Amino acid sequence: MAAASQLFNAHTTGRYRADVMQGVDLVAKTVAGTTRPFTGIPPARLLPAVDSVDLESPLPDTAAALEELAGVYLRDAVYFHDTKYAAHLNCPVVIPALVGEAILSAVNSSLDTWDQSAGATLIERRLINWTAERLGLGAGADGVFTSGGTASNLQGLLIARNHAVEELRLDPRHDGRRLPALLDGLRIFTSEASHFSISKSASLLGLGYDAVVPIPCDSHRRMDPAALRTALAESTGRGETPMAIVATAGTTDFGSIDPLAAVAALAREHGAWLHVDAAYGGGLITSLRYRHLLEGIEAADSVTVDYHKTFFQPVSSSALLVRNAASLGHVTLYSDYLNPESAARERVPNQVDKSLQTTRRFDALKLWLTLRLMGADGIGLLLDAAVDLAAEVSAVLADDPDFDLAAPAQLSTLVFRYLPPGVDDDRSDALNRHIRKEIFASGEAVIAGTTVAGRHYLKFTLLNAETTVDDVREILTLIRSAGDAYLAGAAA
Repeated sequence: MAAASQLFNAHTTGRYRADVMQGVDLVAKTVAGTTRPFTGIPPARLLPAVDSVDLESPLPDTAAALEELAGVYLRDAVYFHDTKYAAHLNCPVVIPALVGEAILSAVNSSLDTWDQSAGATLIERRLINWTAERLGLGAGADGVFTSGGTASNLQGLLIARNHAVEELRLDPRHDGRRLPALLDGLRIFTSEASHFSISKSASLLGLGYDAVVPIPCDSHRRMDPAALRTALAESTGRGETPMAIVATAGTTDFGSIDPLAAVAALAREHGAWLHVDAAYGGGLITSLRYRHLLEGIEAADSVTVDYHKTFFQPVSSSALLVRNAASLGHVTLYSDYLNPESAARERVPNQVDKSLQTTRRFDALKLWLTLRLMGADGIGLLLDAAVDLAAEVSAVLADDPDFDLAAPAQLSTLVFRYLPPGVDDDRSDALNRHIRKEIFASGEAVIAGTTVAGRHYLKFTLLNAETTVDDVREILTLIRSAGDAYLAGAAA
């Protein structure tokens, strides 16, 4: 088969349509036939099939390649759309976004410069403005799409670091000091329940893990403002500089939202950059009933929002928003071959001027089509259903003496453990690890695990509007069955 015939262009649109439809039909057929979220296959059983594929010998046609793919991937994929998938922050995706995915992949716009994207740039900018407006960041806000929450948090903290260094250079006490010496005293304050990407960002920014000051949380796993005030006072007393305070609007484990207004007040008092990691909770800007949980986020200097979590978009789709558009200048570097400074003076909208990435997909198209076909209220209804479900399941767990709930539901995650009478903490750790592994191996459901105060817990992440309390009760039955079998075996 001639290689040129595989290129997508005006001469191959017929082949493109036929081949893509084969792939679409295979996915539709596979999903229609799935009855559980996973087959339970272990890596050791799947690896030989993948390793046996001879990548040096192409297959004769698309049908053969798809048949092979079904065996090495689709048959054993983990399906997030299933009502018994309740593990990580992976959402079922909406069909308008899948249409957008197909279009953006084929056209293959790159969002770094106007001459590679045209209208795609304007659509991304419009969606950034829409998000900033819903967050209440003000008329001077701006932002850029990124690959995910980790990338968004990194860029937000890079801007915060550079902002802090600018301020230090204006201070006569630091006259003559240069990088990296100016970084030594910079500190980032964030809750002990915040995302690991905050510490990873500190390391990548040359500050080190020790620059992150973990702040204790209350019983709902929200940052304690009193503890934050104390930590800030102690840090400044040591001559350190509060570079940034990172508040979380939806922690990964608990869905907890820090007291944003109180944290913002402390940030203002200490001259610290306020970054809000709303990768999880950002979808509340579409909520019909829970929008108030984000009150205070409008005071942020920068915000992370993941559309591929609570906006029901396919991976990847995230954004960093900033209150002051000029702050994005901290990541601007002009290159004559790509985005010359002359283009900026001519107001050519090159998005690479705002981005850590150069080549970027047109991920904004997925959200654009979702809003045009469902509206923000449609997204909000899906998220509200997940929040409501988590509250119902929280009540079920709280009423059952065999389960220990770490904290009440706040968004759509629940952390708990199976702890029947007579089981102590040490046995509980082994018991709950076993339960998670056993259920995953069965493929009947997929649940997550985490630790709380050093003890192993199970976790539900509920993001499927079609999941019911009865579906979750069935998972709880699986948990109880696996747990009781383990305890019986240990006692024998």
